[in-house]
Amino acid sequence: MESGLYMTSFAAAIFIGALLTFGVLVITLLIALTVMLQSCQSKSAGVVELQKFGDDYNFCKIYVMHAELNSLSADSVPAFCNDVAVQYIEKGLYMKDLNLTVSMAEHYFSNVKLLDDGLDVVLMDVDDFSSDSCDNIALLLRLNQDDSNDFIKDAKRMKDTRFLQLYMRLQAGGWSLILLSRKPEKLRNVTIQHLISCGFGGWTSLVMRLDSEMQLSTREYLSRRRIAIQEEGFRIASVISSQMEALTGPSLGKRIFKLPNPIYYDVEYHNESTYILQKNTESKEYHHDI
Repeated sequence: MESGLYMTSFAAAIFIGALLTFGVLVITLLIALTVMLQSCQSKSAGVVELQKFGDDYNFCKIYVMHAELNSLSADSVPAFCNDVAVQYIEKGLYMKDLNLTVSMAEHYFSNVKLLDDGLDVVLMDVDDFSSDSCDNIALLLRLNQDDSNDFIKDAKRMKDTRFLQLYMRLQAGGWSLILLSRKPEKLRNVTIQHLISCGFGGWTSLVMRLDSEMQLSTREYLSRRRIAIQEEGFRIASVISSQMEALTGPSLGKRIFKLPNPIYYDVEYHNESTYILQKNTESKEYHHDI
């Protein structure tokens, strides 16, 4: 009599089905483990990248702070900090800091009681307003949004928008506003036209550099002008600027607000703006003569 293992066809079918099911389960488990491993690797890489950005940002922030405090040129900041500044903008951190700072300022001024003599004044660094064209600013004020994909241009436009919004809210709150500019006095007319076209208006004074002040450092120039404003009888409540040079020295009022500045102040930017304004002035004068 032969010995062996025998099973019916039905039992064999069940056995084969069980093997197939087990195989499918094993494959599914392997796929799941692979996906989980890739996800963990991605998260780990993201954490490392975020930590590296945080370290780089803190490193550059210290350099920028000392450069601003000592009025050093932008060349004193390591070149790779430009890339860090771009990431700071792209990741949305700049706009978060800007919105928080503006909100803090708005909250502070809304709780200050003004006298009725019009001498309570806020000094605003109008050179922080960088827009050469005001069409986008007006649109943003209406829509409260921007569809640009250029992060840096987007950040500049949104900064200008928030600056103008703060200006308008201070004005609506009854504050007298004095605008501080580093630009020369000869550009006054074109500067006024530009500001008005962008939505500014009703300011108490626009301070610009006289020829005799061109040799002064910006810090000294702004300090002297603040002292003069106070000697005129104004009560300086605050100074608002993104530049440290405008926020140090005498006669700063009771509260200062430093707007975030993702890229360290480069005097060449203001020189470029001055050049644009000069060319516009020359062009207008030329056409007027014709």
